Amino acid sequence: MGSPRQGYFYPVNTEDTSPTPHRHFVLYKPYGYLSQFVSAFALEARKKRFLGELFDFPPGTMSIGRLDEDSEGLLLLTTDGRVSEVIRSRHVEKEYYVQADGLVTDEALAQLRAGVAISIQGVPYRTGPCQARRLAGPPALPPRPRPVRDDRHGPTSWISITLTEGKFRQVRKMTAVVGFPTLRLVRVRIGPHTLGGLPPGGVREVPDPAAG
Repeated sequence: MGSPRQGYFYPVNTEDTSPTPHRHFVLYKPYGYLSQFVSAFALEARKKRFLGELFDFPPGTMSIGRLDEDSEGLLLLTTDGRVSEVIRSRHVEKEYYVQADGLVTDEALAQLRAGVAISIQGVPYRTGPCQARRLAGPPALPPRPRPVRDDRHGPTSWISITLTEGKFRQVRKMTAVVGFPTLRLVRVRIGPHTLGGLPPGGVREVPDPAAG
C-alpha cells in the first residue's frame, strides 16, 4: 500500500530526469475517500482517507476529475496530463447509477433529459441534455460501508444518468431539483471504461484511456 502524498497528485521525483512511460489506472473509489492524495489542511489530513492508501501509485499520478467523498465508483488516474484533458472534455460520457429517495417518475426523467436549473458555487447554471432512464431493479453493486436507509423510511428507486458535463455535485443537484434527492451515487462508466468487476478499493492498470 502507498501512503498519502502532497497535493492532488503523487509528486514527481525531481532528481530523476530519465524518461519513463506513462501509466494509467482504473480505480473503484470507495465511499468515504477523497479523490486526492493528501490535504494541505492539517485537521483534514488527520481525519480523512486518501487515494494513496489504496495502491502504490507511481510518482506523478493524478486523478482525472473527482468523485465526492460520499460518492463511489470509477475513477481514472494517469501520469499523463494530456490524457487527463481528453477525458475531462465534453466529448466523453460519464454514466452514474443513482439511488434516489422516492419512486422517480417519468416526468422527472424527462426533466433530467432536457436539462434543469441548478446552482454552481452560487451562480445559476442550466445543465445540458443528458440520458436518464429507470433501472429495472437495484444494480449488482457491493454494499456500502455506511448503509443507505431502508424502505421502512420510504421507497427508493435506481436510475442511470449519463452526462458529458462534470460540474461540482451536479448529479446530486439535478435529482434534488426534480424532487428525488440522491441517497447513493456510483459512477460506473467513463467513455468505454467500466469497473469490470473491481471491488471497492480495487485498482487495475490499463492502456492509454484516451487512445482511439
